[in-house]
Amino acid sequence: RGLDLNEHLIANPEATFFLRVRGDSMTGAGIHDGDILIVDRAATPGNGRVVVAALSGELTVKRLRHTGQGLALCAEHPGYPDRIITPDLDFEVWGVVRHVIHSL
Repeated sequence: RGLDLNEHLIANPEATFFLRVRGDSMTGAGIHDGDILIVDRAATPGNGRVVVAALSGELTVKRLRHTGQGLALCAEHPGYPDRIITPDLDFEVWGVVRHVIHSL
């Protein structure tokens, strides 16, 4: 029997989508420019999870953190500041990143 990557990588087929990454803000988490993310919209976006979020009309991939100031989207690269989520921002989590596919 062959190896079916769908069985191993996709827990919720009806809630899963793929996204190609542009940028280097998440290199510390092993996510690089050009990688493909497997994102699960049914997964719970808890503290410390890497998420795809819509922030003021733009999609971004960041680590979700609960801080003393509230929710923050945090990069895994020292050149990018954390973004505190304030009530005036248009913010929505689209899904939780479950896997990263990248070429060697």
